[in-house]
Amino acid sequence: MASILRQIVAGPRQKHPEAGLDLCYVTDNIIATSGPSSTYPQRAYRNPTDALVKFLDYKHGEDWAIWEFRAEGTGYPDSEVHGRIRHYPWPDHHPPPFALIPNIMASMRDWLKGSDVPKGRVVVVHCKAGKGRSGTAACSYLISEEGWTVEDALMRFTARRMRLGFGAGISIPSQLRWIGYVDRWTKHHKKYVERKVEVLEIHVWGLREGVKVMVEGFVDDGKTIETFHTYTRDERLIVDQIGQSDSVSSSAANSSLEKPFAMPDGITHAKLIESAEAPPLPPRPTRTETEAGGSAVIFRSSSPIILPTNDINIDFERRNKATYGWTMVTSVAHVWFNTFFEGNGPENHGDAATDGVFEIEWDAMDGIKGSSRKGTRALDRIAIVWRVVSDDKKPELSHIITEPKEGEPVPEMQAADWKNPNHSNLAILGKDLGLRTASPASGDFSKASSLKSATLSPAGNDDPAVSVKAFGRDGEEHISQVLDEEDHPKVTVSDSEPSEHAKG
Repeated sequence: MASILRQIVAGPRQKHPEAGLDLCYVTDNIIATSGPSSTYPQRAYRNPTDALVKFLDYKHGEDWAIWEFRAEGTGYPDSEVHGRIRHYPWPDHHPPPFALIPNIMASMRDWLKGSDVPKGRVVVVHCKAGKGRSGTAACSYLISEEGWTVEDALMRFTARRMRLGFGAGISIPSQLRWIGYVDRWTKHHKKYVERKVEVLEIHVWGLREGVKVMVEGFVDDGKTIETFHTYTRDERLIVDQIGQSDSVSSSAANSSLEKPFAMPDGITHAKLIESAEAPPLPPRPTRTETEAGGSAVIFRSSSPIILPTNDINIDFERRNKATYGWTMVTSVAHVWFNTFFEGNGPENHGDAATDGVFEIEWDAMDGIKGSSRKGTRALDRIAIVWRVVSDDKKPELSHIITEPKEGEPVPEMQAADWKNPNHSNLAILGKDLGLRTASPASGDFSKASSLKSATLSPAGNDDPAVSVKAFGRDGEEHISQVLDEEDHPKVTVSDSEPSEHAKG
């Protein structure tokens, strides 16, 4: 029965040539695997932890260690992997807090290439499916520590992890954006400056009815995404009805900071508003009679929205009112960006712009649970106006983060509760299309009532793991799965030589 469940969850995935496990060798020293589990029912359809450890012990002796990225919990205690594990958790379907990147890269580098390190060591990266978060970490390492280009790293991860015809290994737009950030960070001396940031306004073109808009960011060292503000009807200005661009150019008047707000060179509020009447940008679809193009709207909070880091997420959810206390979620989308990189910090020796505008089209935003699926169109494009919270009397508002050098201690994050791999403090992870119960108390957040997370029926299989495959160290593929008498993947020892540690 367990083998049947694993085949159902794996879908078109192939198994490792020797162990029948869901893992692949991205390179000779980087292994990507889906998250193993020591608890039921997960171990019935995931890699059993003991089987993974058995394989790694046989192939690599003591020369392996795990880097895990699961904010939802690993599913096994550290002791079951000999304590050789590093924890850098962040939520599924999202990029990491960029402040984690220098420590992740340094810790992997020290394990693989530090002084007095034996040859043949491997890093094992895993998240849930061994795809998005694991791929982000693996590709970031190849770029920052091995000198690979972005294109080569992404192509290698896709070739080794994905089956032909099932898309890219890393497909979430915000994670791809982060890999671009890593490339720029690497090329400019690996200097990163963390700052507190205020979201001043959100300009939306083509906003449809019933859209809830939220500003989110990381807290708890990146393990949790917190909603810092949800806009109400009183905080939005429909520009189409005003007709005067000067009416929306007073951001500084609503800010709690003494420093007047200055838009970046060449960008003004007037230009943002005027562009709402510009011809549609491709690939924006043609507006139809059944789906109006929507309005040009400015969201401006009645109180300052201050985020603790450069990482900002803007989340959208569209709802249509149904009957009998139910409402229908028809759109879900979000986008992450980092103001240090959007302010050209790497290119200016860490001196990033202190204000700016981030723009993106609807079609380029992240979809539901890491997919491209977003539902019906909720808007055409957005522009987020931001600025850094600065105060000469409070230098702690920003701090420089560099990659630890070899021999220096590398900070590690606290692991999430391993006993509850389905646990999450993030409402966003459960977002999907469909019916929800209506909550009158939050009806002010959109023209339709907002909702609590209560799904009528189980969601479909959105697990990205169904499209991945396994590769051996030399790129070999495997078709069949071999199980032992306990219905666990069996390590076949006749096809290759054991490691030196295993021999001894």
